[in-house]
Amino acid sequence: MTEITTVNDNEPVSGPAPRTLTDEELTSLLSEQQFGVLATVKRSGHPHLSTVLYHWDPDERVVRISTTVDRLKTRQVRNDPRLALHVSGPDVWSFAVAEGDAEVSQVTTTPGDATGRELLALTPGFEDPAQETAFLIQAVRERRVVIRLRVSRLYGTALDFPAED
Repeated sequence: MTEITTVNDNEPVSGPAPRTLTDEELTSLLSEQQFGVLATVKRSGHPHLSTVLYHWDPDERVVRISTTVDRLKTRQVRNDPRLALHVSGPDVWSFAVAEGDAEVSQVTTTPGDATGRELLALTPGFEDPAQETAFLIQAVRERRVVIRLRVSRLYGTALDFPAED
């Protein structure tokens, strides 16, 4: 489908219309990226946006985000669990949005507890067991939690420009 617009009311200019991404393409885009913009809801009802590092689990359809218990986004999720995560594609012409309700894990209080192990699973892994132990101790010190966004709606588009000769 081609969209036609005009420039200076005289010259027609055509370009591609946005293409809706399939569930497979959306899942791939979420898997390939690491950073997104998380939208939480402030008490006023306005959105609050923050850039986050996330992990997408396509089998569970869950986005996991490591943060600390005292962050604003943590309090906002507890007040209103409706979230959206916007993820840019490999170019400025594509994106994915994951929407759903979220929950906040318990604070990690003992190195290697359930929350600590969940946080550890979000990392690329450590070759040295001492690094893993240091990570878990640091997570306790920072009072880390996991925000789990259970995705109920996934959508996005792309603009496919023809290759220039």
